[in-house]
Amino acid sequence: MDFAAYPCPGRAEQAKKVNGIPVDKCRYNKYSVPMNGKRKDEIKQTKPFGSAAEEAFLNLQRTSAALNREFEGLLKPLGLTSTQYNVLRILRGAGSTGLLCRQLGERMITPDPDITRLLDRLEKRKLISRTRDSKDRRAIFTRITGSGLLLLGKLDKPVDNFHRKRLAHLDKSSIQSLIRLLEAARTSG
Repeated sequence: MDFAAYPCPGRAEQAKKVNGIPVDKCRYNKYSVPMNGKRKDEIKQTKPFGSAAEEAFLNLQRTSAALNREFEGLLKPLGLTSTQYNVLRILRGAGSTGLLCRQLGERMITPDPDITRLLDRLEKRKLISRTRDSKDRRAIFTRITGSGLLLLGKLDKPVDNFHRKRLAHLDKSSIQSLIRLLEAARTSG
């Protein structure tokens, strides 16, 4: 199998054979589940949902999964995951001061329980740098590098286009309503 044909960085190095079959650690799926808007139809459910809250929750999960799959596909050719992209965006916003690991974790969209390894991978690619604070050696500040900024710069327009395309069918008022409803769902309970 020619792993060079797949846009997954380091594919050839990751490939190994198990029982004579090439296997790698990289996932690159070209399939996606279309979002036709009717959750019940998408999952071929014949019985009614237990409640409107259950239907809304499942719709939210299904929509999130579909959008995340598409977004991961946008990032994959550049060798980034959505979590790594999120970290780079947070660090770009933090400026030259950088952030402590704890602060970075608090700002992430999806917190990563092993943020140290996540940062190790980004540092290995020279997208971030980490330095100990001179006054408190326990404190390690993480900053985005010039290479990290360049990579984000390449993604700014495609990501903006992705966001606009996925929500193009909604007018500004509907988008604002969606934002308010999602924020209300996160703060309840």
